[in-house]
Amino acid sequence: MLKQHLQFKLSQKLSPQQIQLMKLIQLPTQAFEQRLKQELEENPALETGKEEGETQQDEFDDLYDNETDSENINAEDINIDDYLSDDEIPDYRTQANNYSADDEEKSVPYAAGISFNQYLINQLNTVYLTDEEWSIAEFLVGSVDESGYIRRPLSDIMDDLAFTQNIYTDEKTIEKVLHIVQDLDPAGVAARTLEECLLIQLKRKEVTPSIELAITLLEKSFEQFTKKHYQKLIQKHNITEEQLKDAITEIERLNPKPGGSYSGNNRIVEHVVPDFSIRIVDGELELTLNGRNAPELHVSREYNNMLAGYKNSKEKSKSQKDTVMFIKQKLDAAKWFIDAIRQRQQTLYITMNEIMEYQKEYFLTGDERKLRPMILKDIADGIGMDVSTVSRVANSKYVDTPYGTKLIKDYFSESMKNDQGEDVSTKEIKKILETVIGEETKKKPLTDDKLAAILKEKGYPIARRTVAKYREQLDIPVARLRKQI
Repeated sequence: MLKQHLQFKLSQKLSPQQIQLMKLIQLPTQAFEQRLKQELEENPALETGKEEGETQQDEFDDLYDNETDSENINAEDINIDDYLSDDEIPDYRTQANNYSADDEEKSVPYAAGISFNQYLINQLNTVYLTDEEWSIAEFLVGSVDESGYIRRPLSDIMDDLAFTQNIYTDEKTIEKVLHIVQDLDPAGVAARTLEECLLIQLKRKEVTPSIELAITLLEKSFEQFTKKHYQKLIQKHNITEEQLKDAITEIERLNPKPGGSYSGNNRIVEHVVPDFSIRIVDGELELTLNGRNAPELHVSREYNNMLAGYKNSKEKSKSQKDTVMFIKQKLDAAKWFIDAIRQRQQTLYITMNEIMEYQKEYFLTGDERKLRPMILKDIADGIGMDVSTVSRVANSKYVDTPYGTKLIKDYFSESMKNDQGEDVSTKEIKKILETVIGEETKKKPLTDDKLAAILKEKGYPIARRTVAKYREQLDIPVARLRKQI
């Protein structure tokens, strides 16, 4: 019985083509364009754009010969005429008007710039340093992470300098150079801790009583400050509540992640390109797929001519047969890729259309409280596809709606029952939780127990630990850390 089960499981393995198709489906628009570019570069039999005199095409299905092993095929058995059709425009370009008006837009938007580390190096060029100091400074800049911090102990950096740069120095010298690096912009860069980062920024500001108090709080009472023990701070430093409030305001204006404020932070920052668009037209929802997902592709005319030449030649040499085998391989790959794009486009459109219909009430109103509980299986069952396929579409694609551009997977949520026994989305509960916390008195924030009691009053009987989980998912800190003066 076990053997039969294993044999059945093995028979369900995906073919290489199916795996490639799954990978194509997973790609969002910009990544798909890069994949398309790669395929065009690697396969000379595949070309983009229209050719003169092209007509609407019958599908390429007759060009696939699944029963013949391409390695053992006799070149004389190839039906050359199958490859010599003038109808090379894919039918998915002409069958349905399901791609958007941005069809001709080919540019890929992105915000480019030099890397954050290079930005710091450019500033170092304006500082006078000895050769050794320059080497240490350059190494320190290379140790700055994306948030703008150096999180490694100076002792480790000293060892690395010796082993990798052949620079033998001591921690005192490294710390001296570190302070030079910490004078670079943005303020707070190359700090080793949050406390040091904030202090660097405060000490660059014009001195005022509030700035002086803020520095004192961070230097002498950092732990109490982070835990918001305000009464203890007032007593310890003999200050008024108003003075403390002014000092806290100064600290809140600082940037805890100075590296994150730089647009060229270690990588090109890509803008989101929506894969779908949903519009309300005459009270009805209208879905379009970004036209960049439906490129115009055709089989190379030159390759067709090469096959025609082979067909018409009286004597067929071995080299000609080898050539025609190469051409057939490339043509098969080109036709498979065009067909895979068609399947990808259909899968994306059908999946998003089902999601749109499932959440119709939300898309018509924009009210997140009207989001229905929805899991991947709901959509997979509705369109007769596998859950993994729906997951590939939802996890990496964005949809442009009248209410903003959203990641599709964000519309999925589990359900729970309210006090009426009705299924409600956990997103609806999170929205209510967010609203309740937003309206709380910040001098006395609501604990998770009190939040659970309020939700129960509103008809959502959930446990305190569940409230805590939802609060954390919303990136809302505990009551103690939400406290304000």
